[in-house]
Amino acid sequence: MIRKTFTVLLLTAACLRASAQEVSLSKGWKLAVGDSAQWASPTYNDGHWQTADLNENWERQGHPNYDGFGWYRTKVVIPSSLKEKSFLKDSLRLSLGTIDDNDEVYLNGKLIAKYGGHGGTIKDGNYGGRVYNIAVNNPAILWDKENVLAVRVFDTGGDGGMVSSGFGSVFNITMADVMDHVWVNTDADFVYGDNNSLSKSVKLVTSNHYQYSGKLAFKVTDPENGAVLYEKSNDATFTSGKPFTYSFSIARLAKRSYVITYSFTDTKSGKEIVHTETTPYILTPYPTAKVKINGADVFGARPGHPFLYLIPATGKKPLVYKADGLPQGLTLNAATGVISGSVAQKGDYPVTFTVSNTLGAKAKKFTITIGDNIGLTPALGWNSWNAWGLSVNDEKVRISAKAMIDKLSSHGWAYINIDDGWEAENRAADGKIVTNSKFPDMKGLADFVHGLGLRMGIYSSPGPRTCGGFLGSWQHEDQDAQTYSDWGIDYLKYDWCSYSDIAPKPDLDGLKKPYQVMQASLGKVNRDIMYSLCQYGWGKVWEWGADVNGNSWRTTGDIQDTWQSMSTIGFNQGAAAPHAQPGHFNDPDMLVVGKVGWGPSLHNTRLTFDEQYTHISLWSLLASPLLIGCDMGHLDAFTLSLLTNDEVLAIDQDALGKGASQYVKKDDYQIWVKDLKDGGKAIGLFNTSDKYQTISLDKNDPAISGYTKFRDAWQQKYIVSTGAALSAKVAPHGVLLLRVEK
Repeated sequence: MIRKTFTVLLLTAACLRASAQEVSLSKGWKLAVGDSAQWASPTYNDGHWQTADLNENWERQGHPNYDGFGWYRTKVVIPSSLKEKSFLKDSLRLSLGTIDDNDEVYLNGKLIAKYGGHGGTIKDGNYGGRVYNIAVNNPAILWDKENVLAVRVFDTGGDGGMVSSGFGSVFNITMADVMDHVWVNTDADFVYGDNNSLSKSVKLVTSNHYQYSGKLAFKVTDPENGAVLYEKSNDATFTSGKPFTYSFSIARLAKRSYVITYSFTDTKSGKEIVHTETTPYILTPYPTAKVKINGADVFGARPGHPFLYLIPATGKKPLVYKADGLPQGLTLNAATGVISGSVAQKGDYPVTFTVSNTLGAKAKKFTITIGDNIGLTPALGWNSWNAWGLSVNDEKVRISAKAMIDKLSSHGWAYINIDDGWEAENRAADGKIVTNSKFPDMKGLADFVHGLGLRMGIYSSPGPRTCGGFLGSWQHEDQDAQTYSDWGIDYLKYDWCSYSDIAPKPDLDGLKKPYQVMQASLGKVNRDIMYSLCQYGWGKVWEWGADVNGNSWRTTGDIQDTWQSMSTIGFNQGAAAPHAQPGHFNDPDMLVVGKVGWGPSLHNTRLTFDEQYTHISLWSLLASPLLIGCDMGHLDAFTLSLLTNDEVLAIDQDALGKGASQYVKKDDYQIWVKDLKDGGKAIGLFNTSDKYQTISLDKNDPAISGYTKFRDAWQQKYIVSTGAALSAKVAPHGVLLLRVEK
């Protein structure tokens, strides 16, 4: 994943302004890579430039692997009627979608805005949404005439350009509105009550000193039929530092998602904002007090290397653990379920786990494979980036590890991975990589994580610097690998970043080289370190990632917490899917459920609850690493239910190691099918439309012909399917995830 400092401007991107005049900037742009001061000039002839597609980064517009400067230009008439008809008449509002990474904006040759409104330089990598306010008396504006708008963009690495993905991307010119900097804060958790009721508090918030007074309308709608289930209107007043709080309770909801609409209308201006969210519904059954052993059926380690495995089991505590058939060199802590030691001889060792409590005991057959291949099933863990970005520190990692052992490890989650932001800016005198002040004792932190029975990961780059500007591993690969081993690191994410400075236009061998170098260095240490390649899918990495001993490889650019981003990434993994195999898996990036934000400010994921079910279902079908990207210290009930469904996780962790294939693709739905080791299949019926619809698969279709048992993986129950087809009514952007058996 390319590292950027994410700056999300809270300018009500999720709110819809009624009756606001605007000038669209969504079309008419031209693009050129390179840099020249004359490109800002309104008289410059850009007729030979290419037509820009704002739906794509510039890599996908004929500039693969390009990092550095690029320019976008367009021409636009700005009518004086905008200010004449606006309530506030002092500023124009210029919205430029998402800039990847940083920008300078010129209007008729004059610099009018830069760097997302923040300090620094254009090379600081201030990735994010762009909204600028410009005084109406700025002489750069030519009212009622043609204006030339030029945007200079600098990309530090990975995807680059001016695009419409993420951050509520809008391309337009409007007048600054009284409802700018006003939003409905819905980040409080839903609270579950008796009979599946929900309650919550939301706030009307502003950074403006204007005194807002009006009505807040609250409405609950059934998205299947449009029926209004509940509505109410309340007087509301608020201003900067004094929000208005509205609390509500909804009784006896079915297990489905409903739409809540909040509409505030300011009496004085007549302006309105509208914000919607959906209600959560939990499908994962509550765990019983009886013992259940979870997790994968196999675990691999290399001979002579330290071995650490925590038997994942749920049930009323205390639990007592037993393991019959452990190979020589391994011991089990009967109270914690942690197996440790090392095994000298290669081989497959069949083991039987037994876990018991006061209500009884359960047994499970398990295979310990000692050989050259590790990571036999996709990694299950947490990564710090999508929550904390560069603000990650020792305390946050410890909180995450404690939360994992308390709430998730009993379902197989095992890795605590530190992403960018732990490194110092300079090496020690002997060349060793060292930590910054946020991580005073990396070995002590790793010992803490290992003491819980978990494994710890770290992050670096083959370039001189990471994407966040810290130390990379360039020309210190052996030294860094040994340091990681000495610290007790179990997982390395290796991010391309500044290696573009070393290899600006790499061919296929050039793409492989830095990963081969570090792979050789990891092979010299006496420790199993899972190797995660992060180079955004360049060079069809899925075709050669296993050859450089990658345990996983990113197949895509960075994910964001939007339907457009998640669905585009997830539903475009078909080419990579056949290359998944035990020990080597495709990685379509980390999970964006729970509270995310890329640090230090967090918000609830912008995915609806149905979209979150799709996210986890699709990633599990794809046999992807599941790396949680949220604040582990604040796992709400719904997010916890997503991450603790053992039947869904079993699809991801299936020992056959196959990725699902895209079996049916229509305009409004898709069906994905995954072969399982026991001869069954996992099938996802995905509704990609904005409306409820019934999705069917003929029972004579080769995908399910001969299969007679259909199990809903999320609800963990068999479903009755009569007739000639397997049919299900699926929510908008939702899924039915099935496991079919003979």
